Amino acid sequence: MNRRLVYALVSTGIILLDQLTKFLVVGKIGLHREIPIIEGFFSLSHVKNPGAAFGFLASFDSPLRPFLLNAVAIAVFFAVLVYAIRSPIAATALQTGLSLILGGAIGNLIDRLRFGSVTDFLHFYIGSHVWPDFNVADSAITIGVLFLAWDIWKRPHGEEPASSSRPETSVVDDAP
Repeated sequence: MNRRLVYALVSTGIILLDQLTKFLVVGKIGLHREIPIIEGFFSLSHVKNPGAAFGFLASFDSPLRPFLLNAVAIAVFFAVLVYAIRSPIAATALQTGLSLILGGAIGNLIDRLRFGSVTDFLHFYIGSHVWPDFNVADSAITIGVLFLAWDIWKRPHGEEPASSSRPETSVVDDAP
């Protein structure tokens, strides 16, 4: 199977999983309610986040906030897409990270364009220490960034992403 198609399927899978989980949360959990799953550590919740990932800029009260967040998300989408297309397909960690970031960015952008905010529902806490609620898209973006960091860390200083000397399709050697 074409590797680009596999990476496109990863992004598509993230978008579908993100939208499905948000749909289920909106239908099953009342707004600002939570369902304890692991007492003292994890709950499913239902909150609307008008900001970016993990509530960043949620308290920034401006009529420009939706425009700015959507513009940044669209710019990131195109920048990541161009970088993915121009990067070697054999750079697995890099391409996987970019696919996760694309899927997550699109998942949250869909919410912002449709509803003006993003549905978050994963709520982790220990005592009074609370991590901002997040969703599948935020998780994919975070994991994607970790893949990019891994790719950069494993690459010798200043070297471009690894490319395979083998072509993507198999070639039959005619030698005896």
